[in-house]
Amino acid sequence: MVDVQPLGNGNINRTFLVTAAPTERFVLQQINTQVFPQPERIMQNIRVFTEHVRDRVQTAPSADRWEVPQVRLTQAQQPYWIDAEDAFWRAISFIENTQTVDQLQTLDQASAVGAGLGRFHHLISDLPPAKLADTLEGFHITPRYLEQYAAVLAKTSPPPTAEVTHCLEFIEARQSWASVLETAKAQGKLPLRPIHGDPKVNNVLLDAETGQAVGLIDLDTIKPGLVHYDIGDCLRSGCNRLGEETEQWEAVRFDADFCQAILQSYLAAARSFFQPADYDYLYDAIRLIAFELGLRFFTDYLAGNVYFKVHHPEHNLLRALVQFQLTQSIESQAETLHQLIQELR
Repeated sequence: MVDVQPLGNGNINRTFLVTAAPTERFVLQQINTQVFPQPERIMQNIRVFTEHVRDRVQTAPSADRWEVPQVRLTQAQQPYWIDAEDAFWRAISFIENTQTVDQLQTLDQASAVGAGLGRFHHLISDLPPAKLADTLEGFHITPRYLEQYAAVLAKTSPPPTAEVTHCLEFIEARQSWASVLETAKAQGKLPLRPIHGDPKVNNVLLDAETGQAVGLIDLDTIKPGLVHYDIGDCLRSGCNRLGEETEQWEAVRFDADFCQAILQSYLAAARSFFQPADYDYLYDAIRLIAFELGLRFFTDYLAGNVYFKVHHPEHNLLRALVQFQLTQSIESQAETLHQLIQELR
């Protein structure tokens, strides 16, 4: 008997855990083709990534466990299946004896997550970015999100509530700064590298017994980009103890101790490819990605909730408030974070 159960709490794809036999489990996903209009590119990137990492792990074996999800082929030996309604499906191996957490609870967990992202970046640091397709053009390009926001805002009449007004003013005050990473990239200060694209803490697999990171999942957003996007996203999700779905948005704080644990472990694994300029823009990355996600949530709220899954009409507004509060907390600790980064150089 085959058992199919919903898996995870992602905002984009539909994900299920399939148990086909007592010892045979795999992940079944329907790819959201409105978000990923060329899903074949996703599958190509995953193939390139898995082959590269597998070769790296075999060439330099380690006693530490590291797993890479493997795509399962259909009976026709294809890496995906398109059903009668043109829905795009794929199956991926389920990595046993692992767990994920939505919010970090301990400094040990924070350290494990940082080490996991660092090892992930280390393993793909010599993968030429040109071998990867851009599966989400404009993803993490903050100036483009500002353009989308302006276009949506021009077509809507936001309700004059205190929360909406706060968001409008918050964005306005930071528009001139929001291109900081893209400007550094254009000036050649920050290079394009392969990135995960969405390394929030619940995409880091932890060994169920040791608690150590053993891999990253949700590989649809692997693409060329700036590692700063990944670092900022990991810290954004890991250092908000209340989580991005909290309704207590005014109580959200950025935990500098968790930040230190994540960054310290990350750099221990990533120092082999990290350059001086990479350190120069770490604070901007921490601040920017929280702001960027808040901007995206608020834009989707104004547009009528067309991108992210929501449970009620104000859901994306609440999510935006959480991220903007997190950004403000980061800004209030700028001196502390700059000092931390300097000590880790």
